[in-house]
Amino acid sequence: MAADGLWNWSVAARIDPDLIRGALAGALEQPVHDLVPGDTLLCDVYHVRGDFPTVVDVYLAPSEVAEETIASAVAVRLRAAVLLPDDTLDPSRYVLAEPDGTLRPVHVDERETDDGPERRVLHPCDGRDPRCSRTPERPAAA
Repeated sequence: MAADGLWNWSVAARIDPDLIRGALAGALEQPVHDLVPGDTLLCDVYHVRGDFPTVVDVYLAPSEVAEETIASAVAVRLRAAVLLPDDTLDPSRYVLAEPDGTLRPVHVDERETDDGPERRVLHPCDGRDPRCSRTPERPAAA
C-alpha cells in the first residue's frame, strides 16, 4: 500500500492505545505501530478531556483506501464512535463513524488545550443548526 497521508481522529471513549492500534491493524489488514519509524503505519494515541477523549493520529496513512471507510471499520471494532474531519472548509464540521458503521455529518464544539483538542457537544448536521448553511461546497444534510 502506498502511504502518504495523515489521519486525525477522536474516539468517544477513553480507549487503550493498544486496542486502537489493533482495531486499525484489523481494518487495514496490515501492522500498525507506535511512533517507531519503519515500513508500517505509525499511530500515536493520547488522551484529552471532552466527549471524545481519545485522540488518534495515523501517520503514513494509505492512499488506496478512503479514510471514512477505515474509520467506520475501526468504530465497529471498538464499539465506540469515531470523529474525523470532513472535506468542507467548516472547522466545526466532522464525519461521525458510529459504532454500527453508519457515517453522518455532525458539528462539534472544539477548543484547543495544552493537552490537545477538546471536543464536546455533538450537533447533527441536519440543516437546523445555523452552522450547517455556512458550507457551500456540500449540502447541509448529506
